[in-house]
Amino acid sequence: MITRSPFHLVEFSPWPFIGSLRAFLITTGIISWFHAGNFYIISVGLALILLVIYAWWRDVTREATFIGFHTSNVIAGLRWGIILFITSELLFFVAFFWAFFHSSLIPNLEVGCTWPPIGIVAINPFSIPLLNTAVLLGRGVTVTWAHHRIILKRKKDTVMALTFTVALGVYFSYLQALEYSISSFAISDRIYGTTFYVATGFHGLHVLIGTIFLFICAIRCYKDQFSMHHHFGFEARAWYWHFVDVVWIFLYICIYWWGS
Repeated sequence: MITRSPFHLVEFSPWPFIGSLRAFLITTGIISWFHAGNFYIISVGLALILLVIYAWWRDVTREATFIGFHTSNVIAGLRWGIILFITSELLFFVAFFWAFFHSSLIPNLEVGCTWPPIGIVAINPFSIPLLNTAVLLGRGVTVTWAHHRIILKRKKDTVMALTFTVALGVYFSYLQALEYSISSFAISDRIYGTTFYVATGFHGLHVLIGTIFLFICAIRCYKDQFSMHHHFGFEARAWYWHFVDVVWIFLYICIYWWGS
């Protein structure tokens, strides 16, 4: 008698190989862009990113929604996978905070023994950063609202809540770009500029990724691909969204407010 495995055995797929090729092209493309002003290689890498994102998510959506490969055991494994992924992202940001506090708690002679360093005019934490904090808290509310609407099988409310969440995410990115454009210092302005832009910039990148995630979730919800008991695709992205929110709270308190 043949017994069916409760776990999904993934079939052969070209997307991991193409994804690794994309990573190689973007890395070499950035080097070529910085040293020779050549943008062609990185353009190919970015195009491959879009291809892999679309095709790989399409395959996973088919496996989960139409084929039924995502059993309870598979979903349990996916839950642990996203937990470990978020943990790795947390340690990623811990490194940035470590670098910031290493430089700010005991500033050396090269920065004038003061923090912010002499000649650096820090961004006012009660201007754009405070507004971005309010936008961020609003995003957390709307994505939680969407989660509850999915559980209650309210499709229209869920799509509306996700639309608000995506709009707030785009607005957050716009405000951060505006903040960078009016800032009086650059990433090359000693350790302060480096730690500030690397930490806040990578957070901004995570916001963009999370916004894309939830935009896809809104489309899937509109197409009735989520149910009250089977919506881990949205749930994982909501966890990621809340993680990004928590990181911003620490960024605001430590770098924007205390660090200024």
